[in-house]
Amino acid sequence: MSSRSRAFAVVLVILAFAHRAVAAQSLSGTLELDPAKTLVEFRLPGTLHATHGKFKLAHGTIRADLATGEASGSIVVDARSGDTGIGARDNDMRESVLEAQKYPEIIFAPRHAIGKLEKDGQFQAKLDGVLTIHGARHEIITEVKGQMVGDSLTAACHFSVPYVDWGMRDPSLYFLTVSKQVEIDIATEGRITWPRRDKVASQKP
Repeated sequence: MSSRSRAFAVVLVILAFAHRAVAAQSLSGTLELDPAKTLVEFRLPGTLHATHGKFKLAHGTIRADLATGEASGSIVVDARSGDTGIGARDNDMRESVLEAQKYPEIIFAPRHAIGKLEKDGQFQAKLDGVLTIHGARHEIITEVKGQMVGDSLTAACHFSVPYVDWGMRDPSLYFLTVSKQVEIDIATEGRITWPRRDKVASQKP
């Protein structure tokens, strides 16, 4: 019911530490996430059972400075795409909890990443940024794990969203109560492009 497309976000991490895998002249990289290969899942515990669902990634582009770890760009999730498989529940989530008609996008804007890239391409890092959901901005930090092979990246992360504390409606009904916190799992794939050496060289003073 709340999506943390920060997801995505995951990507940034690799860019900030992939300098071992690219030419020394490259100062930055750009990651394009593949919506068809990105899965944003959520799990909301409840008294009788847990609700599982997913959201769709609209698009995601992340730029990272390899020297400083600074990052920019955005990962955008379609708030109207929330799907648990039950129409009435999905309509309530989209209309009354997320108010998706008024706030159609959930956006994660990465700012910085710190972590470690192993020689075999495995990595883990801590990524921070700003998540905009339901019209409000929230700073979040997530642990990201994944692997980079050539210019291709795969990554995954998990985090929790205290949606009620963040101003969204509690959908609990009488004894059918649900948690005030939703669990988010994101898995994504993308491709990194690096600036051409001659272009980088021409930009040097």
